[in-house]
Amino acid sequence: MQILVFKTNLINSQRINDAAFSLDIHPLIIQWNVDLHDKDNILRVVSKSIEAKEVEQLILNAGYYCEELD
Repeated sequence: MQILVFKTNLINSQRINDAAFSLDIHPLIIQWNVDLHDKDNILRVVSKSIEAKEVEQLILNAGYYCEELD
């Protein structure tokens, strides 16, 4: 298991809902959440083995910004 952390522009529930379908159906993503109280609107993804670039692409395809944090 791994936890990946991303900075996003998912600033409200509407934007989160726009991205949720892609995250929910991905077979390697076990759990995810967005912290709207954090200034970077942190997306945390618990995964079996997904690559960070793939998560970034899922969010980009939904129309939003996503960048892995170190």
